[in-house]
Amino acid sequence: MTAGERRASASLAMIFAARMLGLFLVLPVFALEAARYPGGDDPARVGLAMGIYGLTQGVLQIPFGFASDRLGRKRVIAFGLLVFAAGSFAAAMASSLEGLIFGRALQGMGAVSAAVTALLADQTRDEVRTKAMAMVGASIGLMFALSLVAAPVLAAGIGLAGLFALTGVLALACIAVIAWWTPPEPVQHRNTPRGKLSEVLSHAGLLRLDAGVFILHAVQLAMWVAIPALLVQAGLEKQHHWWVYLPAVLASFVVMSLTLFPLERRGHLRAVFLASVGVVALVQLGLLWVASAPGVVSLALLLFVFFCGFNVLEASQPSMASRIAPPHARGAALGVYNTLQSVGFFAGGAVGGWLAKNVGYSGLFATCAALMLLWLVVAWPMQAPAPRNSVEEVLADDADAQAT
Repeated sequence: MTAGERRASASLAMIFAARMLGLFLVLPVFALEAARYPGGDDPARVGLAMGIYGLTQGVLQIPFGFASDRLGRKRVIAFGLLVFAAGSFAAAMASSLEGLIFGRALQGMGAVSAAVTALLADQTRDEVRTKAMAMVGASIGLMFALSLVAAPVLAAGIGLAGLFALTGVLALACIAVIAWWTPPEPVQHRNTPRGKLSEVLSHAGLLRLDAGVFILHAVQLAMWVAIPALLVQAGLEKQHHWWVYLPAVLASFVVMSLTLFPLERRGHLRAVFLASVGVVALVQLGLLWVASAPGVVSLALLLFVFFCGFNVLEASQPSMASRIAPPHARGAALGVYNTLQSVGFFAGGAVGGWLAKNVGYSGLFATCAALMLLWLVVAWPMQAPAPRNSVEEVLADDADAQAT
């Protein structure tokens, strides 16, 4: 990576990390803390308060991505972070569950993921794009693991309102990062003609990746409906679950760095990608096997293998989406991609809970395995995009796309 690429990757990974830390800190304690609010005795309304963030996030990813193609990435990111901060402070000041629902919905309206990913793609060459996306993915994984350790301690000290206020402060700090640390947007992006959403929705390669990110995050959320309960059944108390999560996440980053980046440089990205989809499918079958008599060691090993496959997919999928997409419609393409990701979160949580209640954990993991195998079939025809290493190549390709 060049110095500019390292600076862009580090600053945008920091924005993702700070924003996701604020969200993750709330999730482990939300259901318990929300029960103390008026109306918090209704599980359905508490679930709505948790899930409405993903719903509004999913609805607005495409408009924010499309706007970033026209108005500029940094301007749209700063506005979205301001909306997210306003939602955080609204939730912090809420005195009822309705207030929490409003604050969470407003948080989701700051849907900047597509614009941030598009800006990172604008500022990195194809040959290092996956590494840059991996930095973002690693930051999210680390924040998830950190939140599992820190959330109960912070909630005991400052409560749910304090956690939301902290989330708002982190979002405002991210605005300072995007304004003064992230490198300026490339001139060639600002001067290129803008594409149409129809280009994105008719692109077979992008549609495969969109389907994949939906399935991956639906499976991830559905898994976590069952995993905490299985760890408790295995004899590990809730406050100690991070003993399993944190080593699994950290060790999987090491495996990813030793496999994904060297194999991508040698031209084996397609094989690594498809193998990772298969690995996540095998993990679901493993969880199906151990669900009736879970053990801490078996669950820890399965989660380690899951994160190995998951992290490779988290790094490679947005990288490929940004490289396949026409540069003049990159924000729109990543808007669709992030919309499907958010909808996958929402569907995974809702359907996973229904499956766990009606067909048990075995039925849940069997469904997850079937979805991953379906994704493997859908993804099989894919081809890894050829790298474009120079600005001239990118602009030439973009001009060809405009002409056709």
